[in-house]
This record gives sequence, C-alpha cells and structure tokens, in this order.
Amino acid sequence: MTISAQTATERRGPRELLKDPDFRRLLFTRFAASWGDGMFRAGLAGAVLFNPERAADPLAIAGGFAALLLPYSVVGPFAGALLDRWDRRKVLIFANLLRGLAIVCASAAVGFGFGGIGLFSLALAAEGITRFIGSGLSASLPHVVEEESVVTANAFSTTLGSVVAVIGGGCAIGLRALFGSNDVGSAETTVFAVLGTLVAAFLARGFARGVLGPSVVDEPPNAFLAVARGLADGAKHAWRAPSVTAGFLALFAHRASFGVSLLVTVLLMRNYFTDHGLFRSGLPGLGQMAALGGAGLLLAGLLTARIIRVFGRLRAVLGALLLAAIAQSALGLPMVLPLALLASFVITGAGQVLKLCVDSSIQLDVADEARGRVFALYDTLFNITQVAAVSLGALVVPDDGRAPGLLIAATVCYLVGGAGYLVARRRTIR
Repeated sequence: MTISAQTATERRGPRELLKDPDFRRLLFTRFAASWGDGMFRAGLAGAVLFNPERAADPLAIAGGFAALLLPYSVVGPFAGALLDRWDRRKVLIFANLLRGLAIVCASAAVGFGFGGIGLFSLALAAEGITRFIGSGLSASLPHVVEEESVVTANAFSTTLGSVVAVIGGGCAIGLRALFGSNDVGSAETTVFAVLGTLVAAFLARGFARGVLGPSVVDEPPNAFLAVARGLADGAKHAWRAPSVTAGFLALFAHRASFGVSLLVTVLLMRNYFTDHGLFRSGLPGLGQMAALGGAGLLLAGLLTARIIRVFGRLRAVLGALLLAAIAQSALGLPMVLPLALLASFVITGAGQVLKLCVDSSIQLDVADEARGRVFALYDTLFNITQVAAVSLGALVVPDDGRAPGLLIAATVCYLVGGAGYLVARRRTIR
C-alpha cells in the first residue's frame, strides 16, 4: 500500500465504512442484538426491582447484578476458545436463536411469579449466551474493515450499539407503562426482547461462510481440550501485549467503581430520591439516567478516535479515569437527583472512552487466532470485578442508598487504576 493510499485509508470515517456491505451487516446485527439486550435487561430490572408484587433489598439487587454479569465470567473461557475454533457466522446465528429461547423462558417465569434461584438461573442462561454474541461481534470486526480503520469502526459500532441498547431499555419502560408493573405486565414487556435476537440471527445468516473468521485455527482437535485451554491462552496472549494488560487494570478499576455507584444509584432512585421538576425518581428516573448515559456513550464514540490520534492511548485512558473520578466525587457525593443524572452522563462517557481504548488494543495488538480468547478473558475478569464490588457494597450500603463512604472509595479506585495503568505501561519500555 502506498503512503497516500494508506493515509486515505486511515482517514476513512463512518460514512465510508458504511459503504462496505459486510461492515454494514455486522453493524446492524449488533444493533438488533443490542436492542434485545436493552429490552431484556430493563424488563427484568423492572420485574425484580420496581415491581409492587416483589421486594428488593440491597442483597437482592446485588443478586440481580450477579445474574446479569456472572454469565460473562462463567461462559467467557468457553466463548473465547470456541470463537477461535468455530465459524463465527454460525456462532452469531445459533447463539441468537438460543438466547431468544432463554428470553421466552425467563419471561414466562416472571409471569408465573417465580423468583430467586429459578429466575436468576434463566437470566444467567440468557446473559451467558449473550457473551458468545458480544465476543463474536468484537472478534469479527477486524475481518470486515482494514487494520487502519479498526479504531474508528470499533468506536462507531460499539458506541452506537450501546446507544441502541439504551433505546431498547427505553422501549421496555414504555411497554411497562402500557402493560403494567405487576408480574404479568413485566413478563409481557420482557418477552418483546426476543424480536431483537431473531432479527440479529436473520442478519448474521446473510454473511458468507468463513468471512468473519477465524482465519487461522491453533486449537487442538479435541473441543473440550480447546475450551479448557481458553483462559490460560487468553492470559498468555494478553500478557504478551503490555498495552492490553495495562488497559485491563484501568478498565477493572472503572468497572468496580461503576458497579458501586450503580448499586447506590438504584437504591437512591428506589428509596430516597423524589421527583424534582422534570427529573423523575424510580424506574423512570433510571430511564432518564440511562438516556443521559447513552448521550455520554454517543459523545465518546464520536470523539474517541480523534482523542486517540491527538493524545495517544496513554493520555486518553488516564484522562478518562481522572474525569470519572472528578465526576464521582463532585457530582455523585452531594446525592442530589439532577447532579446524579449529570454524573451518569460524564462517568458513562468517560468509561466508554476507556473501553474503546482497551478494545482497540486487543483488536490491533493481539493475533486473530487468539483474539476471541483475549476478549473472553477480558469480559470474564472485569465482570467478576464488578460483581465482587457490588456484592461487597451491598453488605454495607443502607436501604436508602445514602453511602458517601462508598462513593469516596469508588473515587479512590479510579485513581488507583490510573496508577496501575502507568506501572503496567512502563513494562512496554523495558
């Protein structure tokens, strides 16, 4: 490739990328899956947290978070090894169909009033299958865009996918107002998420076989041995790319801090905040918070590629952590509804900048034959981190959510994450 041609490729923006039919199909597959994710999670959250027929204390809320996040940790090693072994097109098709079945079963459980381990197990199944879908989409992206466009394409697709998930959550809140907030109404709302999975499977079916990779398979012939080796191989390849290892540390700090603040926010919205002018408490308030978070995601998606080009990944990551720490302390600590909503915008946007930096490190600095395993390891570790943080927070947070000590700890965690990132980055110089 000539220098002028390479420069032109580097400057490809979303408009040029959308001209590629494979990228466009992968993007719309992500949109459909993300909309279904947002619908399912918001529907399930409404059924468990804001249902007059059910009660939820901090430990129950922590259990709900575990049901949504632990599948990423349990399924992660399997997803990584199998995504680097199986045709990713088939993974996207069949995983979406299986997820649709799990959503229908979970919705039925809500409608019949089931709770506890039974409902959480179905949620675990649905979210576990989602991990195959998310890892498959991320690992497939470098096969539909040039290497020089990966950062832009990843920022564009991941961010808009997150925004679409927020829209799905908003649709769930609207349907809940239509169908009702009891068990039957919650079930009717949640089951609509199956539409997203069916559309995603249909779109994935349009890819040619093998076009999404993997290009090279270095797995052993025995599939069980490949699965067992997934975590160890992911760790090995991540360690060989110090930029990835450093990014893991920074992102783990964010996920732990974000988990604590999310637990506090849910309790504040449920038991402490009251309506304040245009700002709402309860589930509508969480909807407003999600909308502002979506705006932060969108802004981060528009700016991240440019931020990385101008400042580099190191400064982009450190700046995102510092901005999140400031927002956590200055906007979160007062525990006033309008400021809490503004904090969600800033923290979510900063977190998305951080995530996109780490995603691009994996996509550019890890070989394709190991990329799925590293993405799976990444999901596994940072979701364990968030579940642990939420669980520990649930042991000490009061029912009304007023826990300034927890928010101070979350702020410190961001700063510690920045220090850890710098230490890990120094390893690349030696």
